[in-house]
This record gives sequence, structure tokens and C-alpha cells, in this order.
Amino acid sequence: MNLSNGRQYLAIPGPSVMPDRVLAAMHRAAPNIYEGDLVDMVAGLRKDLKAVACTSQNLAIYIGNGHATWEATNTNVFNRGDTAVILATGRFGHGWAENARQLGINTVVTDFGKASPIDLERAEAALRANPDAKAVMVTHVDTATSARNDVAAVRRLMDDLGHPGLLMVDCIASLACDEFRMDAWGADVMIAASQKGLMTPPGLGFVFFSERARERSKASDMRTPYWDWTPRNEATWFYENWYGTAPTHHLFGLREAVTMIHEEGLENVWARHDALAHAVWAAAEAWGKDGAFRLNITNPDQRGRSVTAARLSGNDGTRLRRWTEFEAGVTLGIGLGMAEPGDPAGDAYFRIAHMGHVNAPMTLGALATMDAGMKALGIPHGSGALDAAAQALASAQSAGQSAPRPVAV
Repeated sequence: MNLSNGRQYLAIPGPSVMPDRVLAAMHRAAPNIYEGDLVDMVAGLRKDLKAVACTSQNLAIYIGNGHATWEATNTNVFNRGDTAVILATGRFGHGWAENARQLGINTVVTDFGKASPIDLERAEAALRANPDAKAVMVTHVDTATSARNDVAAVRRLMDDLGHPGLLMVDCIASLACDEFRMDAWGADVMIAASQKGLMTPPGLGFVFFSERARERSKASDMRTPYWDWTPRNEATWFYENWYGTAPTHHLFGLREAVTMIHEEGLENVWARHDALAHAVWAAAEAWGKDGAFRLNITNPDQRGRSVTAARLSGNDGTRLRRWTEFEAGVTLGIGLGMAEPGDPAGDAYFRIAHMGHVNAPMTLGALATMDAGMKALGIPHGSGALDAAAQALASAQSAGQSAPRPVAV
């Protein structure tokens, strides 16, 4: 007997679950790309995207994935031979650095390991050792480790040291999931993508950048016609937004997704993700009382609210993933970047996504399926996980009854 017939639940950290409203918005004939509905909606969409990022500054949209935004920022900000300080807390921090290195940028990486956020004392040492670095690159939430970094604290450190670099932040795994305030926290550049908290298929990348970054970019010798963010931010003609044909159906889907975020209210979106994350962590704590189940990041304050990295022992992480997907219809994420490719140690790790279009029954259902899988596979684990998760959600709901304050941009 197999229990996976029915609607599959994709609980991986991107692509995330696409709402029916987004799918319906995309299910239409090809539009006129010169005038009409598509052209008319983009100005409002850009404004509403900036509101999600909590910025009033600049935005370039690329047809590409998150990796494309790495290259967009690197080519607009740096000259070949410039130095970048990278504060890496997982695979994606290193990925951004690798992209910069391949472009001829001198990368100075401080590696904080696979299970901790940025340590400010070590970050200070890196900044003092590189006082002329053009930029400091940080991942807000690393998708691989689920470590969440205090972006505002890094900005304060740079200001206290009088460091002239731009603060560049990867929010691909966190935008519209974790609280992020670009202008208030002093980020100069922020990158994001469509397929996670923005609930739209992969294919759009976003680079938000400050006036300071815009001025700095004028001296870059690495900008090419496609990556140059200036015409995308200051388009006179509609095609300049995309350097050619618009990503038509992605834009219709994104418009609906951003509308849904604003209908719910951005702070309510953050609160929902926080509550669902705490439910996952409560279940994990109960499972971990007997057996090898552990969360990758020990301190809850240092965990992302969109994805949770976890481990079992031996190959039990892979065994559990395969059982939940093929026997029950819930797909969990692989343990990305926690071991070298081909190393059997990687089979202990997996990830649970709770990002974007996710609610209580989806998260509780995924947890119940994991509980069933560990029982079916004979994986040792503690009891009471589902009661703990339900109590976490009930407590969060009780604490959040008062209406949240609106987010100011």
C-alpha cells in the first residue's frame, strides 16, 4: 500500500508552494509586450516589491535565478582586483564568494562554519584587516544551514569602524519570510529571487540597491549591457526593464503573489513564518529527547524562519526523506552543503521548508508525516512531537491577537 496519492506537498526550501491564485494569474494567453495590461502593471509592481523589501530606493529585475543576482551585484559594484569581505555561514555565502572570485575580485572569506551565525568579534577582525574592501557580503538566512545573521549588527559594526565598504545582503531564502528592513538596517544592496517567499516559479531575480551603491557603481569596469542595473532601474522604454522581451507570465504570477503578501500584511507574514518555524522546532526538540534528531542551529534566535536544517545519524536523513516523499507525498529538502559530494555523512542531513504559501495544516501535516516515517523505519525518536508543535502554534496565536503595526517604508 502507498499513501502518496493525492496532492503532493513540496516542503523543500525553494521552489516553494505556488498558490492557486498565482497559477491562475499565469494561466492566460501571451500578452502584448508593448502596451496594455502588462506594461501598465509594472510600475505598481515595482513599488510594491520595494515595500516588501522595506526600501524606497532602487530596484533592478533580472530574468534569472538567485545565482544570477550574485553576478548582477558583483559586476555592478566591483572593478577587477577590488577586495570583497565575505562573512560566510553556509554554502550560499561561499557560492557568492566563488562567483566574485571567478570574475577577478579578490575575495577574503571568513568562514563561521556550518552551524553558527556571524561572530561579530571575528567579523571585526576581518574588517580591520581589510579596511579598503569595496563591500562586505552577508547572507541573511543561508538556505543550506538555516543560520540567520543580524544584518543591523553588521551595519553598526561597519559604522563604528568607519569602514567604507557597501553592505551587500543575500535575502534569497528570507525575503517575505523573515523580518528584513533594508533601509532601516543600512543595507546598500539586497538580492532576492522569485521562487521562495515570493511564491512564484523560479526565473526572476531582484537587486535592490541604495543611492550610495548606485553612485559607486558608476566607476565599475565590469558592467556589461545585460547586467548593468542602471537602465533596468531607470527604464525609459518598457523593454529596458528586462534588456529585451519581458518575462510575461512570471510577472503576472508575481503581481498576484505580491498582492497576497500585502493583503495579509507584511508583519503578519513575518509572524506566520515565525509561528510555523517554532512549531517545527518544538517537534524537533521532542524528537531529540530520544535518538539522534538534532537541529543544525542550536539557538532559536539564530535560526531562519523559512527553513530548518536538521540531522539524524548514519543514512537516516535520506531514508526518512525518501519515505515521506514516495510513501506519503511530502518532499523534504536534501542536506545541501553539509558534506562533500559523495560523502556518506551527507545522508544524515535534511531540511524542512516552511516558507511562502504555507499554513498550520501544511506544517503540522509535514511533521505528522515525518513522525510516521520515523516509526515506520524504526528510527529512534522521542514522543510528544505533534502535541508540542500544536501547543507552539496555539501559544503563538494567543500572543499575536493584537493587530500588528504597519510596516513603514
